[in-house]
Amino acid sequence: MRTSYSSLNTYQQCPLKYKFQEIDRIKAAKGPEAIFGNIIHNCLKFMFERTPLYPASDEIIDRFWLLWGERKSKIEISLEEDKAYAEEGVLILKKFYKHNQPWNFNVLDLESRFEILIPDSDAGENHILAGIIDRVDKNNGDAYEIIDYKTSRRMPSQENLDNDLQMSIYHLGIIKRWPHIRPENVKLSLYFLKHGEKITTSRSEENLEKTKKFIVGLINEIKNRIQNNCDFPAFPSPLCGWCGYKPLCPMWKHEYQKSTSQKADQNEIEKIIKEYLKLKEQNNQNDKRLTELQAFIYDFMDSEGVERVFGENGYLTKILQERLVYDMKKIRQILEELGKWNEVAKKKQFTVLKANKNKKPYSPLQLPAGA
Repeated sequence: MRTSYSSLNTYQQCPLKYKFQEIDRIKAAKGPEAIFGNIIHNCLKFMFERTPLYPASDEIIDRFWLLWGERKSKIEISLEEDKAYAEEGVLILKKFYKHNQPWNFNVLDLESRFEILIPDSDAGENHILAGIIDRVDKNNGDAYEIIDYKTSRRMPSQENLDNDLQMSIYHLGIIKRWPHIRPENVKLSLYFLKHGEKITTSRSEENLEKTKKFIVGLINEIKNRIQNNCDFPAFPSPLCGWCGYKPLCPMWKHEYQKSTSQKADQNEIEKIIKEYLKLKEQNNQNDKRLTELQAFIYDFMDSEGVERVFGENGYLTKILQERLVYDMKKIRQILEELGKWNEVAKKKQFTVLKANKNKKPYSPLQLPAGA
């Protein structure tokens, strides 16, 4: 199987999006954020290309204006958004140029393409993993640095970066391209352009072997879904806001139907949803008050040294319960290394309606312990 980091990352984020994109080959229009990111990457590549001289800061800004002017006409964007993206692009490039004059770096390659052979000994086959690295520098001595530019605002924690699949794949890619490079001599960096911050990690040979096994597990999971005609479920997340497949996704289907539907039952379901959310809000308020009353009752029991209290309409008994608490972050990490997370995550013993009103999440009713 031939694949790439971006494809595997798409599968991890949302199997259904992977199906639309990689299997059904349905093209989705790029949003302004993606186009903006591509233009910034293009300008930074231009910045480090000495042909024969490095470009001045004004030349890079002019290139941004030219590309943004050409491509923004192909997307739906308001005047306010247009202005915001343009101002941010100029700010990013000026700040980056000020702190990263290109002649101060020994850049080996830009948009470096690679292909890695990933063997699956159990299946007796090889997989090809392709990708593109934004920039590769050679620092002092035998030290190398892979740099990937990010236009997103959110910066990962150091722990997440140390386990980042993209960085691990890029490390495999540079060693494949230049086999003489030793793994311990490679730094892996993400440069967050909006913040002007660079965070760095590294990988050991043991880490890289684990990465290969994890990739094989993911690929086999995808192949099994295809061969057995299994569903590719949708995984809703904040990333849905930037997904071009929303009109096709069952998680968003009703929202798009609302704008075109003239059916009488549309009004009825909206009334039902309104009533449901209202009752849910009342339940949340009741839960909060129950928790407050429960705490008061427990304090009274402790002060009086009793295990049961009586009222006019009945009594309440305090019962101690032992509950197991699981570290879901570690569980997910283990399952992802085994290529089993998506398979486990889609299995549910029951279904709960999750309501969303004014972007405030509602969780299922939780019964107070011991009541």
